Formats: sequence, C-alpha cells, structure tokens
Amino acid sequence: MEKERFNNEKLSKEVTKLAYQSRIIGFTFMLVVVLILIQMLGLLPAGFSGQPITDSVHVFAEGSFLQHVENFEMDPFPDTEEGKLAAYGEKLITQTATYLGPENKLGAIYSGNNLACASCHLNGGTKAFAAPYVGLTAVFPMYSGREGKVATLEDRINGCFERSMNGNKLPTDSKEMVAIISYMKHLSKDVKVGQRIKGQGFVTLDMPDRKADLKHGQVIFEKQCVSCHQGDGQGQRRDVADISQGYAYPPLWGYDSFNDGAGMARMLTAAKFIKGNMPLGASAENPMLTDAEAYDVAAYINSFARPVKTQKELDYPDLSKKPKDAGYPPYADKIATEQHKYGPFNF
Repeated sequence: MEKERFNNEKLSKEVTKLAYQSRIIGFTFMLVVVLILIQMLGLLPAGFSGQPITDSVHVFAEGSFLQHVENFEMDPFPDTEEGKLAAYGEKLITQTATYLGPENKLGAIYSGNNLACASCHLNGGTKAFAAPYVGLTAVFPMYSGREGKVATLEDRINGCFERSMNGNKLPTDSKEMVAIISYMKHLSKDVKVGQRIKGQGFVTLDMPDRKADLKHGQVIFEKQCVSCHQGDGQGQRRDVADISQGYAYPPLWGYDSFNDGAGMARMLTAAKFIKGNMPLGASAENPMLTDAEAYDVAAYINSFARPVKTQKELDYPDLSKKPKDAGYPPYADKIATEQHKYGPFNF
C-alpha cells in the first residue's frame, strides 16, 4: 500500500513537470510566431534578430574590435544630432584657436594660447603614438595620480585646457564639451569598452643614464626642427595677419605655448612624443631620431621660459605617484629639481 502511494506521487510529479515544460515550449513558440508576424508587418527594424545591431562597427581580422590605432578608419559623421555634435567637436580639436582661443571672433574664450588640441594630438587625435583619442571613451573614467582621484574624460579634457592650452575649464554641460566628447566617442566606437589598444599614448624610450645634453639638443633642434618651428621656436602661423587662425606649426616655448604644468613640459613625455612623431613624417615604426637625440632635444626645448601654471603644488596629492621628470616641486624624495627636470633619472 505504501509502495503504491509512493509510485502514484512520483507519477503525479512527472506529469506536473511535463505539463510545465509543455507550457514553456508553447509560450516560446508563440513568442517566436509573434515576433515573426511583427517583423513581417514592418514594426521592427529590418534585419532584427534579437542580437545587438552592429552595422556601424567594423569587424577586424584579429577580432571583433579595433586592436591598434594604426588600423583606425575614419567614418563619416552620421546625420544625427550626435553626429553633428561630433563634427563640431572635430573643428574644436583641429581649429581650437578659431573657436575657443583668446582672439576668436565666434564666442567664449577658454584657451589661453593659440595652439590647437591637434598640435599635440596629431591628425585630429587619430595618429598612433601621438596621444590619440581613439579608444579613450572605452577606458575612462580612470585613476589620475595628478588629480589624486578617479577622473572622468571631461576632467582629462579640462586638464589639457588648463595646462596645454594655458586656459580655463570648459563647463562640463557646455555644447563645446559635449561636442568634444561626441567626437572622441565617434573615434572610439570600434574599440571594446574597458580595453586598451596598441598605439595609444607614446612610444617607449630607452633613456640615457645621464643628464640631458642641452648643447647636443640645440644641434638636433637646428638640424631637424627649425624648418617648421623656426630658429626662435615660435612656429609658423596659418595667417600672419590673423592669429585666431592658429598655427601650421606651433610654438614650442614662449608666451603662446603650453605652460609649465602641461605634460609636454615634462622632458621624458616630450622625448617620447618627439621620438615617435618628429620631425614631420616620423612614426613609431620609422623614427628619424635616436633615443638619445630625442632625449636631448626635448630637454633643450623645455629649457626655455613658458607660461607658469598656478597652484602646481596641489598636483599629485600622493607625491609617491609624481613622475620623476616633473620639473617642479614638491617631491617625495630629496632629489634636486634640476635633476628631476634634466636627469639622470636613475632614482
């Protein structure tokens, strides 16, 4: 009797289980039928398959996302509000003086010099190993030692405006900031979120274990740099009569250059940029200067006076994170400022 009751209960459970599975299968079938009917009636976008739409994302041989900045391909800006903002952002990056500079005739002034963001972020921020913007929206926010906090991309952009552009912060909700972010997002759409790719930042440099040789740096400058940046380092304007048009080749020191709190005012940062990009036509794969030449000419360029960034003493709240080549105190160590600026960096 007990055995019969056990078998009946077991049979009942199996029947209930089969009934539940049948309802699930039936519901799934009906859902598929409904989706097919909706698509046939044109109520879903053509090509809808239940998977993310990736028509605007390139597929690369080495994977589904861009792996190296050198393989970046610039797509047209879409005919959308965001696309229009991105196109405006490109103008702000490549013609910064015209739109935001101290002599601009179009609106508010945010830049304190007449450089362009593209003076350092070459080819509109698309050249490999020239601090490209490609992929930036995939890796921000990120921790910033200089700020002592997790910084947003807006924070990073404003850092450039206060230092490289020797100016003032853009309001984070301004059209200009949104446009620049939209442009960077357009450049980064083929990069996997959270992934760093090759070609970001600068090349590596085997720095000499010595103090920079400024006389040798001057020789390199006069041989390799004066045709564009001129003997006095003041570059060449696009329009001699109208400084708001910016520079074809930017000044490297003096009143209209980046200030002493900028990344390029750090000798090793400048040397890495120079090694991978200068003189014009150089690349990471085909440099025109040796590591020692880039090292010395970077020091020569940064030996000249330039605008002074205020409140630099607030940089790097944790001084242990301050780069060795930061040319201004305070420091966590007892090394002289002169050595922090010109090396050797064997500490």
